Amino acid sequence: MKIVITESISERAAEILRSADPSWQVISLVGTKIPVSEAVRDADALLIRTATRVTPELLAEAARLRVVGRAGVGVDNVDLDAATRRGVVVMNTPGGNSISVAEHTFSFLTALARHVLDANASMKKGLWEKKKFTGVELRGKTLGIVGLGRVGSAVARLGRAYEMELLAADPYVSPRLASELGVRLLPFEDVLRSCDFLTLHCSLTPETHGMINARSLALTRPGVRVVNCSRGEVVESEALLAALESGHVAGAALDVFDPEPPGASPLVCHPRVIVTPHIAGSTEEAQTLIGVTLAEQVRDYLLAGIPRNAVNLPSFTPEEQHRMEPYQRLGEQLGSFLAQISGECVEQVRISYDGALAELNTSPIRNAILAGILRRSLSERVNRINAAALAAERGIEVIEVHSVRRAGFSNTLGVALRADAGATSALGMAGLRGGEWILGVDDIDIEAPLRGTLLFLRNQDVPGVIGKVGTLLGGRNINIANFALGRVPERGEAIGLVNLDERIPESVLAELRAVPAIRRAVVVELGETRAGTLL
Repeated sequence: MKIVITESISERAAEILRSADPSWQVISLVGTKIPVSEAVRDADALLIRTATRVTPELLAEAARLRVVGRAGVGVDNVDLDAATRRGVVVMNTPGGNSISVAEHTFSFLTALARHVLDANASMKKGLWEKKKFTGVELRGKTLGIVGLGRVGSAVARLGRAYEMELLAADPYVSPRLASELGVRLLPFEDVLRSCDFLTLHCSLTPETHGMINARSLALTRPGVRVVNCSRGEVVESEALLAALESGHVAGAALDVFDPEPPGASPLVCHPRVIVTPHIAGSTEEAQTLIGVTLAEQVRDYLLAGIPRNAVNLPSFTPEEQHRMEPYQRLGEQLGSFLAQISGECVEQVRISYDGALAELNTSPIRNAILAGILRRSLSERVNRINAAALAAERGIEVIEVHSVRRAGFSNTLGVALRADAGATSALGMAGLRGGEWILGVDDIDIEAPLRGTLLFLRNQDVPGVIGKVGTLLGGRNINIANFALGRVPERGEAIGLVNLDERIPESVLAELRAVPAIRRAVVVELGETRAGTLL
């Protein structure tokens, strides 16, 4: 396993990765002249910060790459579509610097309220302008927080210590959580109308891009002070500058800009604006925590396939992974099984989750099923990361049905394919006798382990078929590990699933197909699915 670190992160992070497995090769490019494109050619993991750009071209060089870890929150320097397309998981480290950003926010708030920077500059000129810099207290003022995630919540806790009235706008936060923080949740426009200080801690989305603009600023109270430690694109610079010039906004403090660096822009140089060069999260403690957290995430992903804080596929905890992994393995085997016995051109995949399984986050199971289906027909690497995107590219319709009913077997997983040759379905269950088992094919009950080499038979329900199959295989020294049968007498139809110790030669398969009662004979190869792997 080769892990490449392109930028400076905590040395403890590298130690965590080296101690995970003595065979792991952890290489830092810091202080070297080795091009990133050269180092990643045989790398399994890539750890970056903000300077390294992970482009489609770089990803094309990295044939073995499985994971990109970003030490920080934003992933603007990573082409997520290209990474997903190539089956590379991208993870970040949200929350590692939340306390640092919250403290920086309050340094801005107090500096704005008490004219700290102006008073400091005046003193350095030898002046004593005591009356000029009369400020206001934070106590009793209304603080409007846009975005009540990790940073916003930390800001709220500090705001309570300052005895401020706390309002917040965040459509994704429950009233219960807000109440526990001592925050009153309001619509965004109501927060604007009510606050003395406005601080921004939201993610950049199409909805938040440019949300602080001429219209929204016009809703605020005269004399409002604005702080932005989130993303520069959230604020329209020209609108904020105009509000400062008119005096409607009394002051602003900015740590982020659009673009970065902003240069000596009119907004940056405005006398009532405090600026810092995107350093809100830059403390020794935060950088150590972020580096350690990222290393632990990458380690756990490489060892157990747990994609914590992944930004291009659903994230889940180790506990969730432990519960879902048997069903992911089952789904991948069912998908592969059906792809091998159905037609080549898959048009639709229908997935049904039953019992307690239906109550889980089933998207990773869906991805595993699609990976099993597509891997049989695509030459490119297909895994549980890029399977959904590849299916969408090929116009495959995916339908998911969740049911908590308790059938004869609970916690079952059903997959049905509609392909050019018709429709085929299979029902399976994980954990049955210690592995993955198939419970039915095309609504015919049958029980067989889903592993290794399988011979799938569809035949007329007439005497002598089992004997002919057994005799033919035995005569060719092919050992039968398990022989399962299913039949529908009223339809005169039967199926068989034969687990074999070795692959059947094409000549033997031709002999089986020549048996008059046998309508279909297909060899299915099911590879081993390692616990935790997304590959």
